[in-house]
Amino acid sequence: MKSRVRFRGALALILAATLAVTGCGQGNSGGDNGAGNGGSAGGGNAGGNAGSGGASQAEVNVPAKLAERGDVKIKVIRKIGGDDHTAQFLAGAKQEGEALGFKVDTFAANGDSVKFLEALEQAATEDVDGVIVSHGDDPATAEAVKKLREKGIEVVTFDSIGDLASIDGVTLTAQDDQALARFALDRLVQDTGGNANIIYLWVDGFPPMIRRNVVYQEVLGANPGIKELERFGVANENTSVETQNAVAAMLTKYPKGEIDAIFATWDAFAIGAARALIEAGRTEIKIYGIDVSNADLQIMQEEGSPWVATAAVDPKMIGAVNVRLLAKKLAGEETPAEYNLEAALIDRETLSKSSEPVNMATLADIIPGWGRTDAFEEDWMKALKEANAK
Repeated sequence: MKSRVRFRGALALILAATLAVTGCGQGNSGGDNGAGNGGSAGGGNAGGNAGSGGASQAEVNVPAKLAERGDVKIKVIRKIGGDDHTAQFLAGAKQEGEALGFKVDTFAANGDSVKFLEALEQAATEDVDGVIVSHGDDPATAEAVKKLREKGIEVVTFDSIGDLASIDGVTLTAQDDQALARFALDRLVQDTGGNANIIYLWVDGFPPMIRRNVVYQEVLGANPGIKELERFGVANENTSVETQNAVAAMLTKYPKGEIDAIFATWDAFAIGAARALIEAGRTEIKIYGIDVSNADLQIMQEEGSPWVATAAVDPKMIGAVNVRLLAKKLAGEETPAEYNLEAALIDRETLSKSSEPVNMATLADIIPGWGRTDAFEEDWMKALKEANAK
């Protein structure tokens, strides 16, 4: 019977071997954003000859600075929520962290700024080693992150306010929002020949939305035949329902032939819009969206679905990459100041080529490279995952 290797136990053995072989080790310089803290790499045998049973030996190389931390605790705090994208992002972070032997707590504020900031403030008072901040969109977020850093807590952010770039040691990650918007809008322009009356589903204030809107305005400027008739957007736990109601009301104002397409800058918008179009029998109106989830893929594959294309990055992979960056910081390794995750376009035509319904787990079978990246996955992380899987 195999016993699960606990993080503290595995790293204690690694650290012991490191000290016995290399003494104190030598420092390693920090990262280009001040995140590196001079952690040295320690070599040893995870579980090698431990106790009288003599566990199987596995060569590992884990940074001594990480080994010295013992049990690592991290928090993932996200402002938005109530959508499948959030659930997958949090699941990806939790899965990656636990595979490394970390204790991972996740929290989604469902758009409630007060609860979001309270969660950040609470993290600063707790015994945590690192925090991933998602969708922090105001100066108060920057102040809260400053407090975390003053406490020596490592921080990685996703789709958050640019002011965080001025805080020492913080890495900002994002989807390539310009590419996401460009992929979706280029397909809209292609399908309509650059002449279309559209509805714009978008909400201001969030950094990724602001970046996507820049591309939208550029596309409107370059294609005078694209006309915006209406716009709508909210970000809360009922976004899809409120969007459905708003689009349904718009449909009563514009008979068939007067609306050609909808550009939805978030899949929560697209889900609501799709429901409204299907219920009203207005599937001649096509949806071009951003983000993807199992719920999205199901709607896109329904017969006669109006949702024809969506640009996305695997949300589970985003969570995993953020945890890897945080792990590197905890290990004292160099990390970039910013990192953008590459986007891809998913359309109904490609989905229809599959003989079986496509979901997030099988999307990689038809979209080359989907959900796979070795970004920031160091050899010592792979070794640690193997040790914790036993």
